[in-house]
Amino acid sequence: MALNIALLASGNGTNVQAIINNILAGVLDANICLIAANRPQAFVLERARRAGLPFCALDHTVWPDRAAFDNELAAVVKDHGAELVALAGYMRLLTPAFLTHFPNKIVNLHPSLLPSFPGTRAGADAVTHGVKISGCTVHFVEEHMDSGPIIIQAAVPVNPDEQPDALMRRIHGLEHRIYPQALQWLSEDRIRLSNRQTILSKGTRPQLPQPAGCLVCPPLEQGF
Repeated sequence: MALNIALLASGNGTNVQAIINNILAGVLDANICLIAANRPQAFVLERARRAGLPFCALDHTVWPDRAAFDNELAAVVKDHGAELVALAGYMRLLTPAFLTHFPNKIVNLHPSLLPSFPGTRAGADAVTHGVKISGCTVHFVEEHMDSGPIIIQAAVPVNPDEQPDALMRRIHGLEHRIYPQALQWLSEDRIRLSNRQTILSKGTRPQLPQPAGCLVCPPLEQGF
């Protein structure tokens, strides 16, 4: 049975679209039970409408504080039967008011090689610090920002004199591959947590060669 996933987003929703596309292609065995945005004008809601998927907008500015908003958001997500919550460009730090409802069932995608460069300026920070390698990370969510156990990472070299926008465009292409892959592993119940380590059990799909010019670990599997 497909895993019921709720997607939380705040903006354009390109990673949401990548997840939708992988489900439609029969690669990702999941059911999107809700797409929720905290900004009523977020384009991700239009993506949900076009795909015929359940969606809602909860304007966080209406609630008196973060905990009150997160309590309402958790209730809506639970009402839609979500078994896993995936943050896809969701620009708010979740509080315990939400986290306690979904222990070890919330994942996030971040555009850096965590634990380096958490927060909203990952690409610019990487370039400013002169790193030679950057990338993206899928990880479990906990109370502290971008700090949960890591599921999969993809790394790319940073080109000399590369601007943050150019670097982020290359990283986004990998995000659209590693996030659906991580969700598929979770759908297959192949991820086990041991302290802060994630352990991936063997699957049935063959592993792909490494994409040109990057390194993905664990390796992507057929279809991704």
